[in-house]
Amino acid sequence: MRSRSIEILRNEEILQSFSVLIDKREQDTERARKRYKAFSVPYDRATLDYGDYTFNAMIDGVPIYDTGCRICPKCAVERKMNLDELAACFTHERKRFQAEMERAKAEKAKVFLLVEDASWENLVNGRYKSKFNPTAFLASITAWMVRYDLQVIMCKAETSGRLIKEILYRDFKERLERGEF
Repeated sequence: MRSRSIEILRNEEILQSFSVLIDKREQDTERARKRYKAFSVPYDRATLDYGDYTFNAMIDGVPIYDTGCRICPKCAVERKMNLDELAACFTHERKRFQAEMERAKAEKAKVFLLVEDASWENLVNGRYKSKFNPTAFLASITAWMVRYDLQVIMCKAETSGRLIKEILYRDFKERLERGEF
């Protein structure tokens, strides 16, 4: 019983050091800074092999990920600003996007695809600027959900920062409690 109490205290201390890592390729815009502020936890930049965001924390005084190295995260959030940006990932940027998903799959990473200012209804009904056929778009995204165990979340831009932080925090907490760290 006593060792369980020590483990709980250790985990609480580790969780207090939780931070978000942002891929260095994410553009530093006013919209991005609002998103980062919504994290309500510290954040840093790093080079992620896939995804735009992941978690970091200190375990026994050592960070999980060295931000000076290229990182293959256990959990990543890939953010798209709207359905048009996502449509590009399934059309003219498909090879690049597929290679990114293949790298994540090879690492057995959990990937969440967060699409801002989007809804399934808008996707299905073609309410976006891209000329990508809605039926093909839906087929592509659902096929990739199955193929890459991709979790798709659509939300308003104002919600994305909070969701990114919560997804990463909960994934990290679950892994910590399972003894992965």
